[in-house]
Amino acid sequence: MRPAERSTPTPADFIPEARRLAERLVSPLGRRWLHVQAVAARADELIGAIPDADRNDLVAAAWLHDIGYSPEISHTRFHPLDGALYLRDQGWPALIVDLVAHHSGARYEAEQRGLGAELAEFPSPDGPLLDALVTADLTTGPSGERLTYDERISEILDRYPADDPVHKTWLTAGPILAHSIRRTEQRLAGGQPR
Repeated sequence: MRPAERSTPTPADFIPEARRLAERLVSPLGRRWLHVQAVAARADELIGAIPDADRNDLVAAAWLHDIGYSPEISHTRFHPLDGALYLRDQGWPALIVDLVAHHSGARYEAEQRGLGAELAEFPSPDGPLLDALVTADLTTGPSGERLTYDERISEILDRYPADDPVHKTWLTAGPILAHSIRRTEQRLAGGQPR
C-alpha cells in the first residue's frame, strides 16, 4: 500500500515501507545495497541532531536516498531526481521526496548534468534534517564502511574520472557540504551550529 493511501498515516509507518521499497529496488545492485543499509543505520545514530518530529523522516529518507539508481525507475540517469520523481508519483510525503531530491549536493550535480530546472521542481529542505542526511550519506562508503567526510570525498574523486559530472561536482560541492557535516556534529554535541 502506498503511504498516501493509508487512512491514518503516521511518520513511523514510513520507515518499514521505505526499507521494503529500498530493498526491492536497490538490493539487486550489490554493494549499493550495503551502502544504503549503512546510511540508514548512520541516520538512526544522528537523530539527536534534529528535532524529534523529523526523526522518522530522516531514517525513511536515508533508506530511500539511492533508489534512483534502480534501472526500474532510472529515466534521467540522475539518481536523486529519478528517486524523487518516483516517490512523488507513488504518493510519498513531500518532505521525504524533497530530501531524496536534494541529498548530498544534488543541486551541484544537477547543474553539471543540465538538470537544474528539473531538480528545482522540488523545494530544497535546507536545515538540520538535510544536514543530517548529508552526514549519514557522506560518512558512509560505497560498501557500507564508516569513513570520515574527507575519506569519502577522496573516494568519490578517485572512483570517477576527472571529466565525469560526479567528479566535477565534488570539486565544487565538497568544501560546501563539509559545513553540513560540521553543523550536524555541533548539533549532536549540543552546541549551536555556525
